[in-house]
Amino acid sequence: MSDPVYIVGLDIGTTKIACIVGEKMPNGKIEIRGYGKTDSTGVKRGMVFNIEETVDAIKRAVAQASEQSKVDIKSVNVGIAGHHIKSLQHRGVLIRENADVEISNEELDKLKQDMYKIAISPGEEIINVIPQEYIIDDEPGIRQPKGMLGNKIEANFHVIVGQTSAVKNIVKCIEHAGLEMENMILEPIASAAAVLGADEKEAGVAIVDIGGGTTDIAVFYDEIIYHTAVIPFGGNVITDDIRQGCSIIRKHAEEIKVKFGSAVASENSEDEVVSIPGIRGREPKEISFKNLASIIQARLEEIFDLVNIEIQKVNSEHKLIAGIVLTGGGAMMKHIRQLAEFKTGLEVRLGYPNEYLANETAEDLASPLYSTGIGLVIEGIAKYENDLQRGKIQVGTVNEKVKTECEVLNDDDDLEVPETPKKGNDFSITKIITSLSKIFKSENLDNDITEK
Repeated sequence: MSDPVYIVGLDIGTTKIACIVGEKMPNGKIEIRGYGKTDSTGVKRGMVFNIEETVDAIKRAVAQASEQSKVDIKSVNVGIAGHHIKSLQHRGVLIRENADVEISNEELDKLKQDMYKIAISPGEEIINVIPQEYIIDDEPGIRQPKGMLGNKIEANFHVIVGQTSAVKNIVKCIEHAGLEMENMILEPIASAAAVLGADEKEAGVAIVDIGGGTTDIAVFYDEIIYHTAVIPFGGNVITDDIRQGCSIIRKHAEEIKVKFGSAVASENSEDEVVSIPGIRGREPKEISFKNLASIIQARLEEIFDLVNIEIQKVNSEHKLIAGIVLTGGGAMMKHIRQLAEFKTGLEVRLGYPNEYLANETAEDLASPLYSTGIGLVIEGIAKYENDLQRGKIQVGTVNEKVKTECEVLNDDDDLEVPETPKKGNDFSITKIITSLSKIFKSENLDNDITEK
């Protein structure tokens, strides 16, 4: 039996940094072995603005996840967002030397790698390239051409582009935290992996992930990703609006938004009020639920107007039968589904990342708040299995379980065990002494070599 493989997702968000350790079970479900969450102070609108603070937050989140899961975290799958992200559609062509030879994975990889060489604006770089469909000898609509015959291979690709500086800052944070970056994944694609079903992707669906600093969008049709976009507004701008509109401090604005906030003002009464403590002995302020909802609704309407613009870029050509799936922390706002349906004219449901999780997963993780983090684990597992199948990686090169002292002793095959004594305690002590003796001998040998 092979050792279990632990995949780690690291969601570097504007409000939180979440580290999630997952393992794929034999039934195909993902079991979360541990997770850690810390406040994010060095990130604004999905981009790193303070390296030191971000590194510190990453270390704390990883330490929490490592302690809970008992896994030595070496590499992570990182999510990327920010308003600098944009997507392109591009076609690649490969003329084959021998049409009688089956199309190989190496040829498909070359076609994909060629996309990283296309001309883009200075200061930008290609983050990811996603195949949409293949065309073999002018025959379109082919999903997996491996093993087929043909003279010419064409492919449509979805190319994701971002600022080089933003990408480098994330990489630097990961390296300074003592980690390796296994994969960089666009956050809406990760969220889609956690909350969308294959039938929705086939019918046509848009996932809208409302985070703290950004609102991420990904549009799927016929199981193909057609469009991605990042809107530089999220839950934090709503908090700022409440702070300014009600003349209160940010801490109180965030609290009343989470506890009493609503996306539709007409669903609230003016008679219901919340009292905000005054600053340093000043008189407390009373804010009606309706006024609070009016502020929230105004900003959310603006966000959904921008979402609708992005969706219409695709919806005119491919109808989104499955409508919109809302996820992220902002999706937990009361009455947000009704407002989204009114503004977009599409059916809307809330996306929870529980479909692909094992039953014993902690309840708080099955929340839209962790959709991106869990999606990063799912995408990381898919990449690992694909690379393993192609022989690109070896087993044992990813995160491993940290063994306890007892487990190390039990796994020592070379340990010389004396005859079984009469008492069990004497046996254990003898075993430990023997092990320690071997360690000290090894250290003395190393010292002798060093001195020579």
